[in-house]
Amino acid sequence: MSTAAAPETLDAATVAGLGVARRRENFPLAFLCPPRVRSGRLAVYGFCRLVDDLGDEFRGDRLAALDAAERELHAAVRGTAAHPVFVALQPVFAAGMPVEPFARLLDANRQDQGVASYASWQELDAYCALSAAPVGEMVLRLENAATPRRLALSSLVCAGLQYANHWQDLHEDAARGRCYVPRDVLARHAVGIDDLARGVAPPGFGAMLAECIDAARWRLREGWPLAADLHGRLRVEIAGFAAHGAAACDAVERAGTTVLHARPSAGTRGRATAVVSALRSAIAPRAVPRSLRP
Repeated sequence: MSTAAAPETLDAATVAGLGVARRRENFPLAFLCPPRVRSGRLAVYGFCRLVDDLGDEFRGDRLAALDAAERELHAAVRGTAAHPVFVALQPVFAAGMPVEPFARLLDANRQDQGVASYASWQELDAYCALSAAPVGEMVLRLENAATPRRLALSSLVCAGLQYANHWQDLHEDAARGRCYVPRDVLARHAVGIDDLARGVAPPGFGAMLAECIDAARWRLREGWPLAADLHGRLRVEIAGFAAHGAAACDAVERAGTTVLHARPSAGTRGRATAVVSALRSAIAPRAVPRSLRP
């Protein structure tokens, strides 16, 4: 980590220090939303992207940068933010959005600075409650669709999506000294993080990967009823997210040991299957994608 001076505010120079290559994202889908929701969705997305970049890519003191982001976040709640990303959030907070899910996302990125692995599925789920669930909550709240049941189901879908993403990045994460496969799962299958980093698949790798994929699919399947609990465009969109997660799980399963050498992608066929599942949800919202069925 650089010893560059800690930023007091998120000014242009601070953000210029990111040097981030934009990654493909499927979160916003703002073009599907009516104007009122579209502006809020883009504002929330800008926050999520900036915070993740500060936690993953910033060349200076990341914890100090995240603290500066939190100060701007609370300024946005008061209507006094200066950074453009947080200025864009001010109408979202003025409309009643709580600050808590935004603060949890900051906490997740702080946690990333000191925690490189998790002991169990329970610990990983607790991390997802900070790093993934807030995004689903923001989406539901922007649509005035948040209820306790929906938030619980959304947390499962978000965790399943994040799990699938972790398994796609298994080798890359391990090469950076980070591993999201719980330590008790690694021990059960006699797989080491150094094996994953070197691209070596020991005898227990296949069983370990199967357990990981099953964990992601279970969360996506348990969260799938969220689609049936929603209506119209939002139902189709949420079903699409979950189906995309299922397609990512399928891609990892097909890749097998080659997941340690190249990031698997759902590909055109997988994306098409996810789209069909999403569209089907409009008339048959309880029809779970085939690969998520027990």
